[in-house]
Amino acid sequence: MPQRVLTNTFHVEATPEAVFEHLTTPESYIGLSPLVVAVEDVDRSEPGVVRYTSIERFTFLGVFTHDNPIKVTLLTEGLSVRGDVKSPGNVRLVYRFDLAPDGPGTRVDDRLEITAPWFLVGYAAREARKVQLARARILAERLTAPVG
Repeated sequence: MPQRVLTNTFHVEATPEAVFEHLTTPESYIGLSPLVVAVEDVDRSEPGVVRYTSIERFTFLGVFTHDNPIKVTLLTEGLSVRGDVKSPGNVRLVYRFDLAPDGPGTRVDDRLEITAPWFLVGYAAREARKVQLARARILAERLTAPVG
């Protein structure tokens, strides 16, 4: 199946540990990914692994909605978080956040690999890129401490 790789590097005004904590908390993904509206069935029973169901909401024609439950597995290693998502339509997303100190904040290297059937890969990559860029902005806004 065809694959696309998307990368984005950005800065967050928070410590790597704070960013790591946020990215390993499933509930943090509500709104962090613009499509995610809920998480369910969080399982932290295995060290370094978090499994949960993410509910993505799609809106069609501005009126109709479809809630898409997807199984997510987060794996942690040092200050890296890797996610593996299997969606309907045989679409698979593997993403990785590598965190590193960057002055008083954190450099985030965000890598996303999309594998999908040929007729879906272009659409999936376009939508994933929108989410990837929005996630960087939202994460930076959420974790930047207010001044004063």
